Order: sequence, then C-alpha cells, then structure tokens
Amino acid sequence: MRTGDQENDDLVDVDPYAPTGPQATLPVYKRNQAPDGLATKRQLRAMGLSYGGLDVVAEVETRGPKNGYLYEIAKARPIRPMTLAQEYALDKAMAARQTCPECRRRFYGCLPTSLGICLECHDGTPAHPSSYIPPAATTAA
Repeated sequence: MRTGDQENDDLVDVDPYAPTGPQATLPVYKRNQAPDGLATKRQLRAMGLSYGGLDVVAEVETRGPKNGYLYEIAKARPIRPMTLAQEYALDKAMAARQTCPECRRRFYGCLPTSLGICLECHDGTPAHPSSYIPPAATTAA
C-alpha cells in the first residue's frame, strides 16, 4: 500500500497546450534587429529569391498579432523566370480587367468592378489621354 507522498512522486505535470516542435525553440527578434543572413518572404522575393521548401529559422516581431517568419538567405534558390506562355496568359487576364467593353480603351489601371465600364462611359467623366491606350484603328479594305 502506498502513502500520500509516494503517489505524488508518480504524477507528471504535462501542459497539453504547450507548443511542440520548432515553434517552441525559434528565436524572436525585434523589428529591424534580425541578424544578417535572415530575411522575410517579401525581402527574399525583392532579392529575386524563392523561399519555397525552406525551414523557418527565426521570427521577427510585427505590429500585428502574428510574428513574421525569417528564412536563411544562403539556402534560398533563385526565382524561376516566367515563361512566354505564362506572360501571355497574365497579359490576357489583365487586359480583361483593364479594357472597357463599350469604348474598347485599355486603361493602365483596373476598371471598377462595381461599374464594369470606365467612368467616361458610365457618367461622362473625361479620362485623361495619358491614363489609357487608345483602341487600334480599324481599316476597311
């Protein structure tokens, strides 16, 4: 038969909500104080590097509720260049968002989705000529 002291020695204090895995051991740095050689996803992308497949090595505090992840710059791979087919598909998709279906002008920015047409066709607000590419002139043979 056990005494009260022996029963307490057998108990193990386990926190079911304690983080397990790498997030428990990641160092956290203040803003703009991360060591050289580490970068966020956006910083890697601006350098022309890909973060795909990399493990998170640290965190950086942000203004929001979540921390940003830091990756090693030395292990990042270069971004693959866009193929001509990808570039064509992207231009085609952007042309659909930037071309007014009524006047056929392609604007440099996307048209408002609430209207579906440019402001000039909607309410007569004149568009500055530097804000669009004029439609191609059709020639009759």
